[in-house]
Amino acid sequence: MQTGYATPDMVQCCGNRFLSASESDAPPMFGPTRAPGFDHPGLTWFNVPAPLTLADLRGRVTLLDFWTSGCINCLQILPTLRRIEDVFSDRVTVIGVHSPKFTAEKDPGLVADTIARYGIRHPVVHDPRRILWDQYAVRAWPTLVVITPEGRIIGQMSGEPDPDRMMQGFHDLLATLSGRGQLAPASLPLTVPDPQGGRLRFPGKIRPLPLVAPETNRHWAIADTGHHQIVLTDEDGQELTRFGHGSAGLIDGPAHRARFNAPQGVAADAAALYVADTGNHALRRIDRVTGIVTTVAGTGKRGGPLLFDPKDGERTALASPWDVEIHRGFLIAANAGTHQLVGLDLARGKVRALAGTGGENLVDGPGEEALLAQPSGLYLDATAGHLFFADAESSAIRCLDLKTDTVTTLCGQDLFVFGLRDGPLDQALLQHPLGLCAYDGALMIADTYNGTLRLLDQAHGTLSALEDSTLVCLDPLCRPFRDPAGVWDAGDNRLLVSDSGNHRIVEIDLSRMTSRTWME
Repeated sequence: MQTGYATPDMVQCCGNRFLSASESDAPPMFGPTRAPGFDHPGLTWFNVPAPLTLADLRGRVTLLDFWTSGCINCLQILPTLRRIEDVFSDRVTVIGVHSPKFTAEKDPGLVADTIARYGIRHPVVHDPRRILWDQYAVRAWPTLVVITPEGRIIGQMSGEPDPDRMMQGFHDLLATLSGRGQLAPASLPLTVPDPQGGRLRFPGKIRPLPLVAPETNRHWAIADTGHHQIVLTDEDGQELTRFGHGSAGLIDGPAHRARFNAPQGVAADAAALYVADTGNHALRRIDRVTGIVTTVAGTGKRGGPLLFDPKDGERTALASPWDVEIHRGFLIAANAGTHQLVGLDLARGKVRALAGTGGENLVDGPGEEALLAQPSGLYLDATAGHLFFADAESSAIRCLDLKTDTVTTLCGQDLFVFGLRDGPLDQALLQHPLGLCAYDGALMIADTYNGTLRLLDQAHGTLSALEDSTLVCLDPLCRPFRDPAGVWDAGDNRLLVSDSGNHRIVEIDLSRMTSRTWME
């Protein structure tokens, strides 16, 4: 079965027809089609007390969202779906149909984590064998399908819709159906679980702060994604301070009043801490002296692919920046939502693409021609001028040579080739990695969907797994990694791992071969 990700061109060509009032009688390709039912064994439902049927949805319009957990384009339409839920709550039912790409995404536990991580409130049906995907003839993530109150399909499109156009389309459709007496407004009972986590909630990347006189002890910065905050700790994992109000938003100002939205990445120099503010599609700066937060790039709205000509950073829309690095006055970001690496000249405030056309694939070559697939983790070897990045959707580790502007792949084969296999780099497999760092002359990788750490040794051309079973756990309650999102070398043969699904940071001591919870 051929599957893939919707492109921006799909959005543009389909968006105008998705919910046009002039097509209220339905175009021929959709008109008489009765929607397939949801009554299949093996489907797990979330956020509702019992599985839903088409009969349960009579009198309301149903919007099916075919998505998968790791797909950035799927995540970027969640705010639009939330708007529809809020405005048309008694007339439109949004149902997420989770249609896995990766093996790990077949686990209902991962789906539950994703629902909690992104605050999804609408019903979700987990379809690990993609039965509904096939019945609805879906071929790309995300795909939206509209079903009438009588259970007939009247619209379908792939890709991210224009939010305002989609809202207007629903206004028009509902007005038409109301005039015909086809709506029976009613509330749908939901059972949304309570928030998870403790001091941390789904933490993203962790990075050290450079020492600044008169400091003598190193501090660490953690992207506390689920709490919409940045946390500073000491070397022992004791919390020192937080930046951000704790509620999602895009507000600059003092540390306690500023707002972030699901930040994922952090990096620091002597003057400031920089944040990949993922949910705000923005890059933020925290002054290390005053604690004042400012926005240095991004408008707060999801943008399209960046060009290679510099543009004003504060007026240029970004798309889900996932990690950041600092290099010679430039802030480099993994702009996951457009499958690009971008650079912001901090002195001039200008931002431009560094690599990636905006298309999603695994193609090496000059930065302006290369294709990336959701870059999500960065590590800079400043001496060599090499920017290594975890290309999540191609399950690859890749490198941008900042001197030649050339992209090469170290390990990884294709968008749909993934797994857990050690060995030579041209044969080894990863599964949706999100983080990486240097360690002992090699690269340590947070192999997220495999729930483990992997060591990529360029000198020997091999990839190998850190054998978790050989580590002695020092915690009272020992837990395996759950979606590790970041890793960093803490010195003295120690690693700090952002164990995101377990809402904690883990310290691994490779000299003593022990592991313990460092912050939770």
